[in-house]
Amino acid sequence: MKTYDVTALGELLIDFTENGVSAQGNPLLEANPGGAPCNVLAMLNCLSKKTAFIGKIGEDIFGKQLMKALQDVGIETRGLKKSRDVRTTLAFVHTLEDGDREFSFYRNPGADMALEEEDLDETLIKDSRIFHYGSLSMTHEGCRLATRRAIDMAGESGAVLSFDPNLRESLWGSLEDAREQILYGMAHCQILKISDNEIQWLTGEADFDRGIDWIRERFRIPLILLSMGKEGSRAYTESLRVECPAFVQEKTVETTGAGDTFCACILNYALEALLPGEGPEEAAESGKFFEESCRACTEEQLREMLRFANAAASIVTTRKGALRVMPKREEVEAFLAEKENR
Repeated sequence: MKTYDVTALGELLIDFTENGVSAQGNPLLEANPGGAPCNVLAMLNCLSKKTAFIGKIGEDIFGKQLMKALQDVGIETRGLKKSRDVRTTLAFVHTLEDGDREFSFYRNPGADMALEEEDLDETLIKDSRIFHYGSLSMTHEGCRLATRRAIDMAGESGAVLSFDPNLRESLWGSLEDAREQILYGMAHCQILKISDNEIQWLTGEADFDRGIDWIRERFRIPLILLSMGKEGSRAYTESLRVECPAFVQEKTVETTGAGDTFCACILNYALEALLPGEGPEEAAESGKFFEESCRACTEEQLREMLRFANAAASIVTTRKGALRVMPKREEVEAFLAEKENR
């Protein structure tokens, strides 16, 4: 039996988010633990899944804070390495009036991009039912090689691979490089979570369905999720397209972590409804089983999956930060019940 439900690889950093102003009128910044892969894992832990993280932090005060944050929320940290030479990556997040964000990264270099192949814990990767990755661990050669090796290890072990491009344009030397690496990520995944702006940028298609067709013409991905912010989300399988509206909140403070929360709920549904048992024979065939399960999915099942994921993401938009404030299953279910009773 595999020990971990989901192992993720990628960036772990400090998000400095605005939290009021000082007496002198200067913005006050709160040091929140962040990074998309770990946000995903934190939500999965709130859904009673066992998770692990692979990445790199600096041997500094922020690295210590991040290590403790992961341990506090129950994420396995034996795959988290420390760099003596490079400091922990920092991001400064400016929240716009509509709750969206602008990022300024301090990452050239940053510890997360110092991850190398020799840092990988092979047993951890192979002991996971789902392996989740993004594109930020492919911005530079060393961490790119490590990511590709981890993808190979996970695939060889029979894990289902999940990819969220999470494009941050300022972190790439060129958008052509970003495009190349994101296409590589798509070529190896069975679950793709992509946002509205990412699919338009990648495919050049203003219409989302045509953008999905563009992806499907190139890659055989059994389950594609499209997040559209306030417009809701869509799920695409080989034969189905299902859309679910968002739960728009009047008390939204920021959207940090909303997409990661959504992604985690999709992975949770895959674990509970679309993957086989955890024995060695089942694990070896999990990719094939997952593909068949997606093909057999009904519109009702996909809508149920999206509705829960949209609800959880909506709750997170009312809270500052992400990793430490993910909702429990009971809270999401209560939120949905309240909506149904109105």
